[in-house]
Amino acid sequence: MHNFKELNSWKEAKDLSVLVYKLTSSFPSSEIYGITSQIRRAAVSIPSNIAEGAGRNSNKDFSRFIAIALGSTFELETQLLIAFEIDYIDNKNYTELLEKLNKTQKMLVNFQKHLKK
Repeated sequence: MHNFKELNSWKEAKDLSVLVYKLTSSFPSSEIYGITSQIRRAAVSIPSNIAEGAGRNSNKDFSRFIAIALGSTFELETQLLIAFEIDYIDNKNYTELLEKLNKTQKMLVNFQKHLKK
């Protein structure tokens, strides 16, 4: 078992989730059950799956949860692009989120490689 709170990938993903929540608070209220909810769920899924995987008894199981978290990053990337294209996110915030998201993706890929060794 790993202490998920000590994992840099979890810290990065958690910070990304907080950013996403703050940003989506300015989305139209008509989207609360639409894209706002989808974006938030994808963002929260990333650190949640890292934490859940950390509690597993084998690196193989943990790696599976990292793969799920990684999938959520690509889901989030798609949803952020849509929100950007419909002008819910400005260029500055979109760029900041993408940089943080890409960093998280790289960290997860590298961590997964480490777990498979």
